[in-house]
Amino acid sequence: MSAIYKRELKAYFTSPIGYTILIIFYFFSGWFFSDLFEQGVPDLSAVFDSMFIFVLIIAPLLTMRLFSEDKRQKTDQLLLTAPVRLISVVLGKLFAAITVYATAMGIMVVYQMIISSVMPEGASVDWMVFIGYLLGMFLFGFALIALGLFISALTESQVVSAVCTLGLSFGFSLLSTLANQIPESNWFYNTARESLLWLSFSERYAGFTTGVLNYGDIFFFVSIGMIFVVLTIAVLDRKRYA
Repeated sequence: MSAIYKRELKAYFTSPIGYTILIIFYFFSGWFFSDLFEQGVPDLSAVFDSMFIFVLIIAPLLTMRLFSEDKRQKTDQLLLTAPVRLISVVLGKLFAAITVYATAMGIMVVYQMIISSVMPEGASVDWMVFIGYLLGMFLFGFALIALGLFISALTESQVVSAVCTLGLSFGFSLLSTLANQIPESNWFYNTARESLLWLSFSERYAGFTTGVLNYGDIFFFVSIGMIFVVLTIAVLDRKRYA
């Protein structure tokens, strides 16, 4: 797994993809942070909320080439026939993408330290809210990256992979908006509404913004990520024996 991980991580920075992702995240988060800093706002909640949409865009960029590029170049056959377990291949690629994503997110810690250092004497920042936002954004990104990994294993086109991942990511995130359009009139509508809210990524992400960690939301994102990892392994296993 370590060989796959190192290879994929290196690939991000021998092409424009890794730098593009970092530039997008740093530029827009820095823009939002500087605006809040000038206003004297003592927390990063608005920055995290504003970056939600950019995480939806970054995830497809991170994952669009992971398996699609191998299929296009026909090097996937080497991976499928190599004496290495498929789970090691999948996790190596997944962890490489997560590493780049976590590197981008690391700037949020810098912003929090800046705010903490300029707080007036006797005042303090709410670290629990910050940790909740940070964990929520990380787990949200993890679920989207796992989704993108699965989509990438289904096609050899990076464009198709990116578009499908982006579309599904927005779809999962907009389920709460759809749920709010359903009237609370009878048992069927109420059940449908609650089901959509339960599945909504944005609704689950909002649960991390209160400063109180909800283990159900953590389990949800981890479970979604692992489901797509298992599905990716199943797709590759089918190809191996095809």
